Amino acid sequence: MSRNESTQNGSAEIVDADVVEDLGAPVASEETVEGVPVLAEVRAVQTHSPTLPAVQTAAAVATGFVAGAATLALVRRHTARKIARSRGPRRALDALPIVGSRSFLVDVHLLAKPGE
Repeated sequence: MSRNESTQNGSAEIVDADVVEDLGAPVASEETVEGVPVLAEVRAVQTHSPTLPAVQTAAAVATGFVAGAATLALVRRHTARKIARSRGPRRALDALPIVGSRSFLVDVHLLAKPGE
């Protein structure tokens, strides 16, 4: 079978390199590869604009404050709900609307008798 016939049928025969040399066909010389991949051409690394340490500190402080405030709010809500559940049923008087409230300050003086 000739070379043209094997490619026309869609299947190529596997031929030993020694046989090809015997037929007089040129054999590609072997290439030694070191196995180091080259991903891209070498270029300088560009740094981003430097941020000021004060800006980083302010961002960290703000983030910490917000996280602390959120944690505090969650803890307070949790304890308030726990206390509300532990109270028993409310009396009917507690459910009445409060119209007004007054408080009085009482100051009591004890006076001594003029002869004492």
